[in-house]
Amino acid sequence: MLTIGQEFPKFSKTAVVSIEKGKEFETLTSDYFTNDDNVWTVMFWWPKDFTFVCPTEIAEFNKSYGEFRDRDARLIGASTDSEFVHAAWRRDHEDLRDLKFPMLADTSKSLAEDLGILEPTEKIAYRATFIVDPTGIIRWVSVNDLNVGRNVKEVLRVLDGLQTDELCPCNWEKGQDTLSV
Repeated sequence: MLTIGQEFPKFSKTAVVSIEKGKEFETLTSDYFTNDDNVWTVMFWWPKDFTFVCPTEIAEFNKSYGEFRDRDARLIGASTDSEFVHAAWRRDHEDLRDLKFPMLADTSKSLAEDLGILEPTEKIAYRATFIVDPTGIIRWVSVNDLNVGRNVKEVLRVLDGLQTDELCPCNWEKGQDTLSV
């Protein structure tokens, strides 16, 4: 599995960005990660569309979208399902209709494989979360078992800590003192 300090892999994938007819799809590339705007990227993966735990996570990331934006971070959701399945799920599931971030389709499973998060038996992605800095370097990785949803508040807490570029003690939260050496 790729980890902290490594460059996020190069990719070009189709993503669902809307449910409006004719405007559903865009191509996202790894260039999305590196930019001159000092924007961070949070990419989170789920195993399968039309399941039970996954939409609770996706909806929670969407509810927190403004908090990520306020931290100069963009969100990308991803799974190994196709863009057509993503679009159908968004149209079908009330909590997913108004997503503010793209749903990346890794149908070839190549990006999940490059990241090292492809479950070996079913060939689906683990519940992995990557925080990538504006230069395209992975700064945090968290992977959950397929049955356990992640904690979006913890992703925000870690992003806050990384953005301080200082030493943050256990249970540190934004606004608290960092450590001085």
